[in-house]
Amino acid sequence: MTREPSRVCTHPWEFACEPFRIADGLYYVGNTNVSSHLIDTGAALVLIDTTYPQTVYLLLESIRRLGFDPDDIRAILQVHAHYDHIGGTRALVELTGAETYLGEADVEIIEKRRDETWAPQYGLGFREYFKVNHPLTDGDVVRIGKTVFDCVAIPGHTPGSMSFFFEVTEGPRTYRVGIHGGPGLNTLTDEYLTENKLPFSRRDDYLRSLERLRREKVDIFIGAHPAQNNTLGKRQRMTDDENPFIDPSAWGAFLDDLERRARELFERPKGETQ
Repeated sequence: MTREPSRVCTHPWEFACEPFRIADGLYYVGNTNVSSHLIDTGAALVLIDTTYPQTVYLLLESIRRLGFDPDDIRAILQVHAHYDHIGGTRALVELTGAETYLGEADVEIIEKRRDETWAPQYGLGFREYFKVNHPLTDGDVVRIGKTVFDCVAIPGHTPGSMSFFFEVTEGPRTYRVGIHGGPGLNTLTDEYLTENKLPFSRRDDYLRSLERLRREKVDIFIGAHPAQNNTLGKRQRMTDDENPFIDPSAWGAFLDDLERRARELFERPKGETQ
């Protein structure tokens, strides 16, 4: 199942994009392939995901261009232990001293160096392992400065995938932000599960996680990848009078689409790829 390395890893400069503010204290600092979000908690900076090892320099440049100092990052929350979300963590920890947070069930992927980082699927090795300071479980709460992050375990894409929910303000109003930490179906195909000797029960976990996420109220849906919520398209539509990121209907619509695609995949006859 090995693929050619993703172009973002061989030509990362082609995926650079301007960082921007989504709401008060919430900023997009990722690239056009994978997301990273910066939260200014008042006391320190928090980063959700660190992108690829090859794109860390873009991430740091984006943070600085917004007027922030990477040295003020005190916490790195990670949605799951895949190469594109944790690839830059080792470098950022060594640079800033930030502490790391990851779903407990994904910790052994990092600390026991299991080949479930998805790097092998691109023909790449993963060597940027790091210490997980804070293994997260369902219902954990992370408080940093004025911001409270609610952690919801959503096994399926990986065993330790986590979603995060927190509040931001925009003008006089307060909005709830949410990120789905593991929507991908690429780890739930017949081929991937069989080749890696993983249980097909992960599919049941995935569907249960979707039902769990439906209980969350989300006003601002941010994506683990920009394509998931049309991050860059919404950025183009932002004006002084309109913020398209504020859309309470987007979360439910996204979950509906994921469930439809998941059931189509899971019900497909074994061996059928299209």
